[in-house]
Amino acid sequence: MSIWIGQARRSVSGEVPAPPARVRAFYVDLDNISEVHPLVQWVRSTSRVELDDGYRQDYQVRDRIPFGPLALPITYRATVVVPASGPVAAQARQFPQVRLDSQVNFTAIETGTSITEDLTIAAPRPLLAITVAQAVAAHTTMLAAIAKVFGA
Repeated sequence: MSIWIGQARRSVSGEVPAPPARVRAFYVDLDNISEVHPLVQWVRSTSRVELDDGYRQDYQVRDRIPFGPLALPITYRATVVVPASGPVAAQARQFPQVRLDSQVNFTAIETGTSITEDLTIAAPRPLLAITVAQAVAAHTTMLAAIAKVFGA
């Protein structure tokens, strides 16, 4: 990272009362995200590329980022790489130089699925702490909302 851009790593997880294949299919379809992610207003698919072992789906996403008493609309690019099996990789690129990269694992547990998101967040240093806090809070809320979709 540069002297202007900081980076942090965090991990968030949740349990969903459904089999891993169903949870993974729901998670990787970003058309579902606006119903479970507290910041996302809308999502539009922009392209899909078939890969040797799965696919890459590109999206345009609109968030409303809380900033004191205001909510700032931010439109950004997101990419999800979905192999036939195993962890899913996602990237989001926002203004101003905010990056969120994640690796998401779906593990079978006795009660359904454990989802673990390993997040790497980069942002301009003055924004890093609030960006990390908002990302962790939003993704924790999102995982809880996914559990509710499946009946938790």
